[in-house]
Amino acid sequence: MESVNGQSDGGTWPAGLDEAIRATAADIAAALRGASDTGAPVPGSRWTVGEAAAHLAQANELMAHLADGKERGYGDGTPQGLAEANQRALAVFAERRAEPLAAMIVEQADAFLRSAARPASDASHASHGELVTPMGPMSLEVLGSYLLTHMLGHGYDLARALGSPHMLDRARVELTLPFLTTAMPRVLDTSAAAGLTARYAIHLRGGACFGATFTDGAVTVTPRPPSRPDCTILTEPVAFLLMALGRLGPWSAVARGRVLTWGRKPWLAPRFPTLFSPP
Repeated sequence: MESVNGQSDGGTWPAGLDEAIRATAADIAAALRGASDTGAPVPGSRWTVGEAAAHLAQANELMAHLADGKERGYGDGTPQGLAEANQRALAVFAERRAEPLAAMIVEQADAFLRSAARPASDASHASHGELVTPMGPMSLEVLGSYLLTHMLGHGYDLARALGSPHMLDRARVELTLPFLTTAMPRVLDTSAAAGLTARYAIHLRGGACFGATFTDGAVTVTPRPPSRPDCTILTEPVAFLLMALGRLGPWSAVARGRVLTWGRKPWLAPRFPTLFSPP
């Protein structure tokens, strides 16, 4: 039975996740293969197209290794630690050409899925228990959602830089929720949340929902909204993911009609995405 956040109950693999991972990797590769200059800047980033693509290729390889049960240290789990680990990894990986990086992004996404599909009886496959990842311990299913989320964020950036259509849609965004709801307490900005007591209900238009309850610097995320939320946020799915990943400001989303809010304290809505520090 599938839960409201898109992950199947009992820890089984979410329906559609394999297809979303493969299709997103293929979409990114197609955008890259049309790039005439990988030295072009990525909007809103310090990276070039080649550096962003190299990071994606390396990250997909890292995820594939983790799914295969290999231990890989990578930063300390904080946004700053992950950023520093990314820069160190890029410094020792010289490839910046579009075609080799496109191929590696696809190959490593496939390698991840092969490892994830391996029978639990395989001694090298850590499908039981939790895996150690750059964002803390998580199940293999949540790691798959993490891989998809990471590709969608950087894939969106590359599409903007290259003038290509982005690869985000409602189905893919809903498959990011197992990771996002797991990661939210880990990326909470405790200073921004200090003193806040509030119950949020978050709904993606046409689909999933979840709850987030803040109590003085801490947050509890639940697969269902609270019964009496202070603030209900209805968000167009692509806008939700872009806000979650720091690619879209809440006021801009509201101005474009991509967010609707109501409840006893609707003014809390624009504050919600600012309570987190995405890596």
